[in-house]
Amino acid sequence: MLLNPRNFKYKKQQKGKAFNAIIGRSTPGLTQLKFGSIGLKALAPGRLTAQQINAVRQSINKRIKKLGRLKVNIFPHTPISKKPIEVRMGKGKGNVDHWVFKVKPGCILYEIETTFKSIALKALRNGQIRLPIKTKIIFN
Repeated sequence: MLLNPRNFKYKKQQKGKAFNAIIGRSTPGLTQLKFGSIGLKALAPGRLTAQQINAVRQSINKRIKKLGRLKVNIFPHTPISKKPIEVRMGKGKGNVDHWVFKVKPGCILYEIETTFKSIALKALRNGQIRLPIKTKIIFN
């Protein structure tokens, strides 16, 4: 299951500024745990692709099994386009290649609601390995 938006007004967007250079706070609603008792918080800015988000979700679900519930707080809304290999410059913008979520520092990416803290901790540590940005495990 790949994450991508179903309907959108414009298929291609501009990427925006160099996102790693922006120093700012996260979206106000995503900075504190709301759903679960343990969560994964981003410490650095960056981009997460739909494949990376899905890989982390799968690895966490594999660890917690039926002992808890996972809530993914992020969704890739930004399309990234790419021109095919060995195509000359010009002739318009390339097709949408993949979708990304722009992460700001302080954003809570994943939350787990469970009474078994040790299993949730191991699951989130396993998920941290699959992310390209620095993250921290936080408790409620």
